[in-house]
Amino acid sequence: MQESYAQPLRIQTAVSGIAAEAIEDVATGEAKMEVQDLNFYYGNFQALRNLNLSVPPRRITAIIGPSGSGKSTFLRLLNRMSDLTPGSSHSGKISLDGQDIFDQNLNIVNLRKKVGMVFQKPNPFPKTIYDNIAYGPRQHGKTKKAELDELVERCLRQAAIWNEVKDVLHKSALALSGGQQQRVCIARAISVEPEVILMDEPCSALDPISTIKIEELMIELRKKYTIVTVTHNMQQAARASDYTVVFMMAPDRAGEIVEFGKTRQVFTSPKNEKTEQYITGRFG
Repeated sequence: MQESYAQPLRIQTAVSGIAAEAIEDVATGEAKMEVQDLNFYYGNFQALRNLNLSVPPRRITAIIGPSGSGKSTFLRLLNRMSDLTPGSSHSGKISLDGQDIFDQNLNIVNLRKKVGMVFQKPNPFPKTIYDNIAYGPRQHGKTKKAELDELVERCLRQAAIWNEVKDVLHKSALALSGGQQQRVCIARAISVEPEVILMDEPCSALDPISTIKIEELMIELRKKYTIVTVTHNMQQAARASDYTVVFMMAPDRAGEIVEFGKTRQVFTSPKNEKTEQYITGRFG
């Protein structure tokens, strides 16, 4: 059976101080987000079934699994973007720092400020680079130029793109390359000081060099932020995550979590046979 792991074991887990090689165990304590008995429906179709998961703080949690297994659906539930889908419903609970995000009294704007999103395709606003970053803070009451200038520079530095754009801040963000646009979108996401960053296949539209830059950026950002990312690229999950969640979907079953653990353990000695089949290319 071990021979079937020959290829996955060659997946590199060290790229410029990458996560899997660099971290120690997460300290015992409260999860940043807690998912309990979560079910989700599109009308009468059940897309997610009985999900339970603890998302550790200031770590990168990668979600992998075959197409249609519910990965992106789950990610969008974490900041209630699912509310935008007509006819959708759920049961169960998702907590952020112990607070139920489905509480009717919860301010969704504040939730999405705390739990930001970076999408698969770079989607900068049709504005200047500066205004892309300043937009969110302005909506939350920051209007002083000096304060915004400092914030824009800080966020672009955090997103590892300041040196590339500092002389063109007042030109359109749409003129940048795809990889640069995605880093601007990450800078925009952190400009409102979130606690959690959700990333839905943030590198799928990028070239290999841009992909490595985004992965290295994720590693740096997890010093301050909790990151949950969906990826179809198992090498990326192995390189750039601390923990991995494996979603599966049987023909007659909704999306389910079949495994969750430290990334190295999931890729080298998975506990579930379906995980082994998926990472060795014999399923999905």
